[in-house]
Amino acid sequence: MELLQLQYFLAVARLEHVTEAARSLHVTQSSLSKTIQRLEENLGVPLFDRIGRRLRLNEFGSRFLRRAERALFELEQGRQELRDLSSSREHGALKLAVTTASTLPSILRQFRKRRPNIQFHVQMLSTQEMVTLLYRGEVDFCLSSPPIQRDDIECQIVCIDPVLVAVPKGHRLADRNSVSLIELKDEWFVGVKKGYGIRDLVDSVCKSVGFIPKYVYEGDEPARLITLVEAEIGIAFIPSTARDSREHIQYLQVEDHEFVREIALLWHRSRYISWAAREFREVVVEYFGSISKQTI
Repeated sequence: MELLQLQYFLAVARLEHVTEAARSLHVTQSSLSKTIQRLEENLGVPLFDRIGRRLRLNEFGSRFLRRAERALFELEQGRQELRDLSSSREHGALKLAVTTASTLPSILRQFRKRRPNIQFHVQMLSTQEMVTLLYRGEVDFCLSSPPIQRDDIECQIVCIDPVLVAVPKGHRLADRNSVSLIELKDEWFVGVKKGYGIRDLVDSVCKSVGFIPKYVYEGDEPARLITLVEAEIGIAFIPSTARDSREHIQYLQVEDHEFVREIALLWHRSRYISWAAREFREVVVEYFGSISKQTI
């Protein structure tokens, strides 16, 4: 059994079409078909049912697919580990996905001071998009709120972050330091779209006390919310770590509810973690540890 046969088998199994699989692999259709045929002869059983031009995995193929995916996954992890061990510690790459970006500039600044030559790429995503990339191995870590609890995902809570209410200085509540949630039931809010952790948390908590927030604006850029509050478009729920020191904004604590979000660092338990990623994890833990000490 050859490695090339397994790679070709996976492509055909996922697309269930020889022509499309050949195109994705940049090989001829006849070459692909012959390789799959040799694999079936090697195994002694057919892996696909042929239906016209399409192929469909049969029971043999479905069972073999799980094993083949696992084998190729382990080989890829080994390749990454060897590449990591043989590379210079002064260079490397880090791929991140986040659902919360308020603390990210400070974290990346600290990481860059420690490892100035490490290249990193960050994507701001919804919770489901982030988890999808984590499963695919397209990101090393996720910084997520809320935490994701799954058997194959390691979840380390790094921060308990109080949620505040941001109002403009001219607002009826601007002379106060705190407010009960039910007092906000007739207000208009600015917030992020559904699917982002903080939005889902806000809607859930408000519903538990008897109302659903009315949104005049829903976006995908959390940093823009403070500007909209300052412009008196609406008020907003803002995590304390995203608090802005603008003088025209008043932040109120929530009186009658333990309104906090949890921030977690996520990684896939089965995937190899590079030395650059492990060092980034240390920076994240140290950063949020320093925040906790400042608030005590």
